[in-house]
Amino acid sequence: MAKVEFEKRWSLHGTTALVTGGSKGIGQAIVEELASLGAKVHTCARNQEDLDKSLQHWQSLKLNVTSSVCDVSSRAEREKLMELVSSLFQGKLNILVNNAGTSILKSSLELTAEDYKNLMAINLESAFHLSQLSHPLLKASGAGSIVFISSVGGFLAFPLSTLYGPTKGAINQLTRNLALEWATDNIRVNSVAPGPIITPLLKASFEESSDTSLSSVNSGTPLGRAGQPVEVATVTAFLCMAAASYITGQVIVVDGGIMIGRSL
Repeated sequence: MAKVEFEKRWSLHGTTALVTGGSKGIGQAIVEELASLGAKVHTCARNQEDLDKSLQHWQSLKLNVTSSVCDVSSRAEREKLMELVSSLFQGKLNILVNNAGTSILKSSLELTAEDYKNLMAINLESAFHLSQLSHPLLKASGAGSIVFISSVGGFLAFPLSTLYGPTKGAINQLTRNLALEWATDNIRVNSVAPGPIITPLLKASFEESSDTSLSSVNSGTPLGRAGQPVEVATVTAFLCMAAASYITGQVIVVDGGIMIGRSL
């Protein structure tokens, strides 16, 4: 009996999950981690070619993953996505990972109304709306878990992040509010706030900002290196497990120590 209970705590067998932005970077690692732990996973991204490449990889690993194209900045596409997920998983969803996000690296005076609209739509509005849409499915599962992928940029100020930072700060507070409101529905809500992680988004930031490079990230991080996507994925998966059943409303920082000894 003890062994069975242990395995239930540290497994996702029999669960269903939706991960947004799952074709690359942190999202791709989260899809693989959840599916490797036994979850049936659906993921979405804007680019069909990226999804196809990822699906081939997941199929080679014999992971139970499906995918669809979705631009999460579009309300209509978000609604279509959740209709598909409801159909795939018979009206029940155990896990929602709001991972899709982007960044715009500009000085405050260079930012435009369109920049503001796009960043808010992708980073904040989509996460809130998908959580709303998923609520009945998560409640129907009997034990739902939402994980937002936030950022240390929601706590700390970084150059050229005047809009990005507030979207992640808002996600952190959204986490707490939804956790409080939906606890009675047995839906837990948490966030993971990564520091610098080697992803296409981070590499793009190196190209856009002459002040940032991998060497500066490494030297500015107490552990002396940037993180890997799997290091975010493992924490995300833990928060979705029965082992984390008493954790809700928390923002878990995965940053190599930047928050305690920042020099970036």
